[in-house]
Amino acid sequence: MTETDETSPARRSIGATRNPASQDAILAAAEAVLLENGLGGFSIEAVARRARAGKPTIYRWWPSQAALLFDVYHNRKRINFIHPDTGNVRDDLRAYLSGLLQTWREGGSGEVFRSLVAKAQGEPAALAALSAYMAERREQSGRIIEKAQARGEVRADVPPTLVPELLSSFAWGRLLTERLEVSDAEIDAVVDAVLSGIKP
Repeated sequence: MTETDETSPARRSIGATRNPASQDAILAAAEAVLLENGLGGFSIEAVARRARAGKPTIYRWWPSQAALLFDVYHNRKRINFIHPDTGNVRDDLRAYLSGLLQTWREGGSGEVFRSLVAKAQGEPAALAALSAYMAERREQSGRIIEKAQARGEVRADVPPTLVPELLSSFAWGRLLTERLEVSDAEIDAVVDAVLSGIKP
């Protein structure tokens, strides 16, 4: 079997610069292949066939499966997830946790992220990428706590990145055990338990 769909012309690469149409097609194809075949059936060859792109193009832009899956995840999460800023720490943390769970429930984001976690267990490069990504996410999400500290809602001695990490750890556990249907009461209980330890 050839690398491209024989019934359709392959998309043309424009060298090291990513062709936006080709990039979008490859990301969409990668997500579709993963959701249809699972991580065990995911390959660059299958993505290339589905996207009508050449393998050399994909490997030039994404040096590994993990790199490609990270971009699939980033692309989807940018669409579906925002950091809340309601002016109230409890509402912000509720929105953060419920938004993360919803993002992982809808579409393929949860399956993509679960696959990235799985790859990180056996691939040092994937683990390094995941660790760097999570560190960046902690910094971004920690701004919720920094703003709450400025408003006097959270003690000044609380590390800002620790709080979203506690909440995301709950979400991770639910993701990895396929229990993402979390009730509002459960979200309230988790947020209130965390808040009880960080309030002035």
